Amino acid sequence: MRTLARRLLLPGLTTLALTATGCSSTPHTTTAADAAAPATLAPAGDGTSQQLDVAAAPQGTPTPAAVARADGKGKTEKSSLKVASYDQASGRAVIAKAPQGSAQSPAPGKKPEAGKSPAAGASSDAGTPPGADKPVAVGDVIASAPAPGAPNGLLAKVTEVIGKTDRGTEVKTASTTLASVLNDDKADGKVPVDPSSVTVEPLMKGVTFSWAKTGGVKFGPEGAKLPLGNLRLDVNAAVDTAPDAPASAGASVSGFVQLAPQVEFKYDGSTGGGPRSAFLGMSGDWSSQWKLQGRAAASTGAAKRIPFAKLHSAPVIQVGPVPVVVNLDLTCYVQVEADGRVTLDVQQDVKGDFKVGGSYATGKGWTPVSQSNVKSTPVTATVTASGKVKGALGAEASVGLYGAVGVSADFAPYLRGEAEAKASASSDGKTSLSGSWALYGGFDLSGNLHLQLSLFGTPIFERKIPLGALNREWALASGHAER
Repeated sequence: MRTLARRLLLPGLTTLALTATGCSSTPHTTTAADAAAPATLAPAGDGTSQQLDVAAAPQGTPTPAAVARADGKGKTEKSSLKVASYDQASGRAVIAKAPQGSAQSPAPGKKPEAGKSPAAGASSDAGTPPGADKPVAVGDVIASAPAPGAPNGLLAKVTEVIGKTDRGTEVKTASTTLASVLNDDKADGKVPVDPSSVTVEPLMKGVTFSWAKTGGVKFGPEGAKLPLGNLRLDVNAAVDTAPDAPASAGASVSGFVQLAPQVEFKYDGSTGGGPRSAFLGMSGDWSSQWKLQGRAAASTGAAKRIPFAKLHSAPVIQVGPVPVVVNLDLTCYVQVEADGRVTLDVQQDVKGDFKVGGSYATGKGWTPVSQSNVKSTPVTATVTASGKVKGALGAEASVGLYGAVGVSADFAPYLRGEAEAKASASSDGKTSLSGSWALYGGFDLSGNLHLQLSLFGTPIFERKIPLGALNREWALASGHAER
């Protein structure tokens, strides 16, 4: 009877096409940086708002730091200073004059425009204003790319000048906000993340990493196939099976996740004393193709989550003369959940785009942003016994500034199947067999907004703000048969 039940149900659960679906996710950027660099000087705002360029900090040369002068008037300007060292425990920093010739070079594949500095919004050394190498004083604000002792960059206010050393001027600092260097200016832009700057930590055997960037530079076995700006993780690995499963029921996961991430940054300080509005997030294209098969281990009421790789990037974006360090973290995983002794074969192909982050507006505070337009096309699912099964390929993500988490989110597109078979027999020899099956697509989304979003200069909240658990599910196909 059991064999008949399997034969009845299998055709209904095999080779099912998944219709177009929408989904969303909500992480927030965390900041970090790629180089130690000179500092930029920023006088206090004079009430005249200007639009600042937002661009990737150039690679291959030190990124200038920004210093807002306590006694200055006007806008933040480039300085010829750098953070030579920083001690997080004491808050002490050494500020020194940057070496000559530390001007920024253009990004790979780009040429500087005539009359402009290599990096948008930043002056060349020749255009450095008078007094740019003046030693820092109490009240000055430093915004620096990563430096010795400050791998996530530094955003701090000088509270005491200790004195000169053979390395530069030693000072004590305290934490401050972006509002103190961006003043009443505005900025709005998107900066692609250089895939070559992403570090990957495989969490299981069988994970490979590839990328393709502008200039035709490629890396990894799939690099030659990828569109520019994309990175890709391929996984092909065995996973745990049920304790008494036969060797023929061995479980495995295979497939890939492909991303073209970019940082989105927005700031409007035109009200003075803090931003009118702000946004920090991550967006880009997403595609994945994955297959989970075998009798994976899962128990009633508990999902088996299998992380297979961690990704980290700390891009420095140049907001006018101010280097802003952004931290992006992503953990990719496969998850299986089952309440019966089910051997499964699930395959899914997902493509689309996404946008996740936190948005601030005066009077409304911080709110989550999660947008996506994702389509899943052909999916196959096979279940060889009665029971329920759910397979997902998801990602835990976080976005923040200068090493502090701003938004975290967990997003998991999934495929869920149910199968049931009933058989009966009577003393007169008559038998009956009936069965039903159903397949669903959907996604789960959860996460939090964090206190560290106050780095923008917005009001502080005392606890995490949950995004609220979000689940959307749609029926794909179902069937019923009797004999």
